[in-house]
Amino acid sequence: MIACDVCIVGAGPAGASAALFLAKKGINSVVIDKATFPRDKICGDAFSGKVSWVLRKLDIQIEKEFAAKSTSLPSWGVKFFGSQNNELKVPFKLNYNKEEEQAPGFISRRLDFDLQLVELLKKEERITLIENTPIANYKRNGNELILSNEKLGFNLSTKVLLAADGAYSKAAKQLMDVKIPDEKNSLGLRAYYRGVEGLDPEGFIELHFLKELLPGYFWIFPLANGEANVGLGIRADVKKKKRINLKKVFQEIIEKHPILSKRFVKAELIDQIQLHGLPLGGHKKISTDQLILMGDAAALIDPFTGEGIGNAMISGMLAADVIADNYETQSFSAAHLLRYDELVYKSLASELNLSQSMQNLTNYPWLFNFVIDKARKNKELQETISCMFESVDIRKKLRNPLFYLRILFG
Repeated sequence: MIACDVCIVGAGPAGASAALFLAKKGINSVVIDKATFPRDKICGDAFSGKVSWVLRKLDIQIEKEFAAKSTSLPSWGVKFFGSQNNELKVPFKLNYNKEEEQAPGFISRRLDFDLQLVELLKKEERITLIENTPIANYKRNGNELILSNEKLGFNLSTKVLLAADGAYSKAAKQLMDVKIPDEKNSLGLRAYYRGVEGLDPEGFIELHFLKELLPGYFWIFPLANGEANVGLGIRADVKKKKRINLKKVFQEIIEKHPILSKRFVKAELIDQIQLHGLPLGGHKKISTDQLILMGDAAALIDPFTGEGIGNAMISGMLAADVIADNYETQSFSAAHLLRYDELVYKSLASELNLSQSMQNLTNYPWLFNFVIDKARKNKELQETISCMFESVDIRKKLRNPLFYLRILFG
């Protein structure tokens, strides 16, 4: 039986961030992952400014190393396409100078990004990494948790568990009985292509709001070496109601869409088409006795933008703060860990709630197309949409119906 004070399940962005910030505070941890790295993770592969911000908090040199990696492509913004293929190009930063500045975001395969994080874990003497060890069962034993896999003969006891075991977290299900309703769950499909035409030279990602996917979208994210991450996402309740076959719809877009299909004429599929789950908007409770949920296990994916990695890393950083505050007294009861919920939702709740409202707006294609067309002619609206990626106050402006009335009649 392995015994430790702090155990982290999942060595992805949330779990790795928590372990690295704990180590920075002088606290040891055991990190367990079901896979052996490098391993793939189904994802859109786009990293926002939040990721860079957390890496800088950890160590400014680490942030520079991630940004400079040859497998990372700098990204300066996003292109929105309405159902009429009307385009709005929005930079992540106003008046940017790519010759003198570092891009606010970047795009990198999770295979490469997560491996880079794991390499940091392996270098840190306060972190014990255990790979290729899926946890089958979680149970309580007084003020401790027991993690086990009988087939592997693995048993571990911990005084507090930080669960970063993904969208359908076993820890969340077995220890908190967490359920994900269809309206709070999205299903995504991802494929890698080489030779997609028309990729933006400045790494702008593309979100295509096609009628058959609303309130979801089809995406094209450029990658290094001329490759692209291509996929689509749709809410589970919408998929069920419309009886949508995601792979069939995806193939129809690639092969038959009057505009998008032309960009794939010479494109080559270089990996399998894969599906994954995206729990949205945050669970009501994300901690309890001896347990903290982080990242996708806490459902911290943004309902509108699909932002998940940045939120996951923020949750890992905040979890480390709360553990450090209670470490000396070993106080890991629900009452003590509730501070984690408060910190996470103080940081992310407004953004998640406003994004839910914005996602709902895309149910009305005429309104979304109208806003795109107006923004192409209206500098104020362009700047407002650009700033929304960094400012929750700007998102509040976008949520207000009076804002759209002013656009309509102004």
